Amino acid sequence: MDFIIFSLIAYLLGSIPTAVWVGRSWYGLDVREHGSKNAGATNTFRVLGKKPGIVVLSIDIVKGALATLLPLIILGANETDPDHLIQIRILAAILAVTGHVFPVFAQFRGGKGVATSLGVIIGLQPVAAAICVGIFLIVFISSKYVSLGAITAAMAFPLVIHFVLGENSVWLLSFSVLLSSLVIIAHKKNIGRLMKGEENKMNLFKK
Repeated sequence: MDFIIFSLIAYLLGSIPTAVWVGRSWYGLDVREHGSKNAGATNTFRVLGKKPGIVVLSIDIVKGALATLLPLIILGANETDPDHLIQIRILAAILAVTGHVFPVFAQFRGGKGVATSLGVIIGLQPVAAAICVGIFLIVFISSKYVSLGAITAAMAFPLVIHFVLGENSVWLLSFSVLLSSLVIIAHKKNIGRLMKGEENKMNLFKK
């Protein structure tokens, strides 16, 4: 029952289409019809600007973190089986990202799940999240490609979990590989454009 309840909560949290709702309520437009036609933070920055982009990014991260922290907060004090708790939290993480990509509240047309993935990593392993954010920023600032930064950070995530942090949990290691793969697959079109030199650059520091 715990698996069902927290999976449902996580999916509904992930399904909150922040970019779509912010675009419609503040600007009267659907970001999925503009720019990269993606309901994520990057396209929000590109189409609507920095302030709404920051709002969307922040909420998308929080909903991912909350999905993985709720089981810990509610069950943690009484849970005697660590494996049971981490299994619930990892399933919640997967469902939160799935909800972001296929949101029930937005005709199942969502974003690529990068910000929400960061949120679930923060909830599960904040040190790994900090390292991956650092990797993302280094790649993004030097190349100005958001997609390249996201792909590189995703590829680094399992390596950071195992080799840097020495994590041996089969569940967490399997999740890190799965999440990394999902993020990379979600960026397959970006990878194609990067290889052709056609990917759009973004400079967040430009006025």
